[in-house]
Amino acid sequence: MGIIQDIGREYAFISGVFRAVRRLGNLTAQSKKTSADVIEHWVRVRPGNTAIVFEDVSYTYLELDRAANRYARWALAQGIGQGDTVALLMENRPEFLFAWFGLHKIGAAAALINTHLQGQPLAHSLQISGAKHLILGAECAEHVLYALERLEEKPLIWSTGARLQGTEDLDTALSAMSDEPLPPDSRAALTAGDKALLIYTSGTTGLPKAANISHLRMQNMMQAFGAATNSNEKDRVYVALPLYHSAGGICAVGMAFSGGGTIVLRRKFSASHFWEDCARYKPTIFQYIGELCRYLLNTPPHPLEQSHSLRVIIGNGLRPEVWKPFQERFKIPKIIEFYGATEGNIALLNIDGTQGAVGRIPSYLRRAMPTRIVKFDIETEQPVRDPVSGFCIECAPGEAGEAIGQITQQARTRFEGYTKSADSEKKILRDVFEKGDMWFRSGDLLRRDAKGYFYFVDRIGDTFRWKGENVATSEVSEVLSVVPGVCEANVYGVTIPGTDGRAGMAAIVTNGEFDLNAFYAHVEAQLPTYARPLFLRITKSMDITGTFKHRKVEFVKEGFNPASVPDPLFLRDDVRRSYRPLDVATFEAVIAGELKF
Repeated sequence: MGIIQDIGREYAFISGVFRAVRRLGNLTAQSKKTSADVIEHWVRVRPGNTAIVFEDVSYTYLELDRAANRYARWALAQGIGQGDTVALLMENRPEFLFAWFGLHKIGAAAALINTHLQGQPLAHSLQISGAKHLILGAECAEHVLYALERLEEKPLIWSTGARLQGTEDLDTALSAMSDEPLPPDSRAALTAGDKALLIYTSGTTGLPKAANISHLRMQNMMQAFGAATNSNEKDRVYVALPLYHSAGGICAVGMAFSGGGTIVLRRKFSASHFWEDCARYKPTIFQYIGELCRYLLNTPPHPLEQSHSLRVIIGNGLRPEVWKPFQERFKIPKIIEFYGATEGNIALLNIDGTQGAVGRIPSYLRRAMPTRIVKFDIETEQPVRDPVSGFCIECAPGEAGEAIGQITQQARTRFEGYTKSADSEKKILRDVFEKGDMWFRSGDLLRRDAKGYFYFVDRIGDTFRWKGENVATSEVSEVLSVVPGVCEANVYGVTIPGTDGRAGMAAIVTNGEFDLNAFYAHVEAQLPTYARPLFLRITKSMDITGTFKHRKVEFVKEGFNPASVPDPLFLRDDVRRSYRPLDVATFEAVIAGELKF
């Protein structure tokens, strides 16, 4: 049986690789094909096919094209052309896609601004985009005017969805534009290597950085996800992730647009409405973030949760302890987990559904897919180099290290960097295995097994050392998340004066089933001593990014001082075999070194 399973998995993997190669063809940076051409193909071939469904309103490919033509002509009327960038700040709705498609028709790029930003991060994102015009969804107007006060050169704001004081009326301007096809030479000089989008990093450890996304990279991502899911014109892709991020705005959208299928677009994800949406709109593909699957698994049983048309879900961050119960409870035929970064050149796909793996590179494809894992020093946060040769050291199977991808000029391995060259340089590792080679630093710790499967371990900076051992926060979170009564778990390291490394602390959201003694017993049974959280914080809610990742920075800053932390705090007590309340007197004893750990 094991041999048959291995053959089936190998066949699934090879089939996926061949589909990707076939879909991408001979696309290079010099190719004339752009992301706009991908959609326009379906406008010509299947103009009546539904392209977008949003809140019970449908748009055909022809209607999508006509709306984009209006945006293109509006941009031209403002003097916007090839090489220019327009900032786009809008929640998920069809106009978001109309806008970037229209801009791409004339060779302009769209800077996709995170709708959760405000103040300095928002002002910074607008500034580094270099955009002279901002398309603003009226629903996002609250923080924009304040952020613009921080800018010396302010973009001209065009509001859509409602008339806003101090802005230009984009809806009126668009209504005056023709929706007829643009002249054939509208982007004659544009190539696949030219910029299509700016997509921003989350900014959880500093101000956001803007990653350059070319038409080449955009098409690579669209076609790769289309190939992995084998999407076609009959598929309906459920998109609830934010369109300003690559997962929702390129990968999910790309599965539909690369195959002539339909986008079922939702303004925001809702666990309580998900199965009703599936019954109503009948999506066949769902792009997930791991936290969304956990949210759904934590909801009460729904009468429609197995009456769906989903044939495959694809995404990243699905924790191993959630994978099997999620797939079994909701009868999901196929799960495809992937690993990658918006700006990176590492792309891993777990096509055969091996639980917990984020992708696979078999030995016979190592040369063609140059992703490696190198030994890494947690304390210096730098790869370890051989003292004699000076080169990096590749990890053995099962050993965790930093994932890196070789940088070349090939379509799959290009690194297009950020708008600031200094930010780009920080992500490049040089002279890795030979003089002159360059590799992209992922900033993530992964491990690879003997069969070539890759497994995510932790983000660099999240992993910390305690008692001389490395503690991977993601692995501890996985253990805590399955304790009865724990709804969410966020693990991080905190500093105790006079001790080496950082002690483990967990912020958790609980419900009525939570029992502190049972929590201690589970931690003791499942984790080695050094990985067991020393401090516990029970909080009412968890702050997350727009792509549903837990924020740690504020928790780390607030630490474990009961005088300043508003939530209940607890200290692990191995004598009483439980977690006991952490009061001010106990905190002071910890700080003074009177308690030993």
